[in-house]
Amino acid sequence: MAVRPVWKGQLRLSLVSIPVEMYSATNRSSTISFRQIHKPSGKPVRYEKVVPGIGPVDADDIWKGYEVESDEYVLIEPEEIDRIKLETKKTLELIQFVDITEIPPIYFDKPYFLAPTDELAEDAFRVVRDALGQSRKAGLGQLAMRGREHLVAVRPCGSGLLLETLHYEEEIRKTDPFFSSISKKKAEKELLAVAADLIEKKTAPFDAGAFKDRYADAIRKLVADKSKGRKSRVAVESGSSRPKGDNVVDLMSALKKSLEDSGGSKKRASSSSSSRRKKSA
Repeated sequence: MAVRPVWKGQLRLSLVSIPVEMYSATNRSSTISFRQIHKPSGKPVRYEKVVPGIGPVDADDIWKGYEVESDEYVLIEPEEIDRIKLETKKTLELIQFVDITEIPPIYFDKPYFLAPTDELAEDAFRVVRDALGQSRKAGLGQLAMRGREHLVAVRPCGSGLLLETLHYEEEIRKTDPFFSSISKKKAEKELLAVAADLIEKKTAPFDAGAFKDRYADAIRKLVADKSKGRKSRVAVESGSSRPKGDNVVDLMSALKKSLEDSGGSKKRASSSSSSRRKKSA
């Protein structure tokens, strides 16, 4: 089954316009989902749009309401929304460029792939892609889709472009209510050194394929067993050791034990002995 684009339009850089198509970069079909079932009948539960005191209503009788005060709404006809003309419905113009690492991760929302619509568009598409890659920049713009205008960042991805929708500034919560009670006191140097060694020991190139959704695998096994009439009890292993007991009393001991378990103690010992040899020399 061919994947349908979620948006079609023009990618514009100054006077250059490139016909492009946008596709979702994530595959929702691989996620586990459940339907609510009425147990006595075994039939799926359906939801109806109802009005209190009236009952089910037709979709044609449903308008959009914007709440201006508690339980007070301004009604808007669907046609009135359709008449709002935004250039970004059909054109994504890159109006600013920033270093790729300059955008805080908290702003990223959802990824999409951008591809040229045909061979005629490929030449200009490659120029924009390679220019962004060479400068290590992301292009910023806005795009109207699914009832709202999105702030987006565009950057190279393989032979195409990756478009990521971004949150607007007013959508990001301030950290003060959550972090204000945390002391600004610095960590102890000895504890910090051991923790840094542990991080260094466990550092490796990013490989998403090394991580599996164990919960989803356990659900699939449970479904397979139940469909064959077998009772199943599935235990999900964490894949890593955890300190036993209610509390970790000695933080330094716990960190050192973690470092030893990951093979870091030998490395630390060898580096210490090497430094001692240098000093004696």
